[in-house]
Amino acid sequence: MIRSRTDLGRGSPLRFALWNRPSWADQLLARRLLAAALTVLAAVLFFRGDPDAQRADVVVAGRDLAPGRLLEAGDLRVVAHESGTLPDGVVRGTATLVGATLTGAMRSGEIFTDLRVVSPRLAAAATGAGEARIVPIRLADTAVADILRAGDRVDVIGAEEQSGPSARPARTLATDAAVVLVSAPGDRRAATERVVLVAMDAEHATTVAAASLRTALTVVFH
Repeated sequence: MIRSRTDLGRGSPLRFALWNRPSWADQLLARRLLAAALTVLAAVLFFRGDPDAQRADVVVAGRDLAPGRLLEAGDLRVVAHESGTLPDGVVRGTATLVGATLTGAMRSGEIFTDLRVVSPRLAAAATGAGEARIVPIRLADTAVADILRAGDRVDVIGAEEQSGPSARPARTLATDAAVVLVSAPGDRRAATERVVLVAMDAEHATTVAAASLRTALTVVFH
């Protein structure tokens, strides 16, 4: 009889705990499992996207690209993106981009817009003037190009002209011009000189372009 009574207290503690757990414990466990399942489902839907969303072909960078690069067909890929998530000015075909100059660095997979390459729209966006133009200039002091960055606001200055009776002092050719691109050192188009692209209104663009043919130019930072 004593052995029988001792056997009554034996058994698995885990099984005993499960049999004797309160009812609210089952409800709490069920809620936690449901919450975990919903979290996983939300993550899957987020990364999957809406399968019924309208999609459109757009051009993206096919590899990491450096600013100032002349784009080639191998730099570009066409992929489908959800139309509702696309930025304004997205480029949908590669034809307009091949041969264009990239204004800033891009990571592989980034979407191209009309402002990612040198274009009239870039000039207008940089200056706020609809009739803006982009002018390439070479600076008298090439070291200045090392500290110029796209987005800098500068005044373009023509150096003093001292030869002949028509000598002229240094003068401001354009004010509040926007730097949109600085060629990289060793750029195959620039040889040993650095080319700076600046955007400004059409009238001053003509003046600066003409002056660059006969006099050295420099810039004053704002």
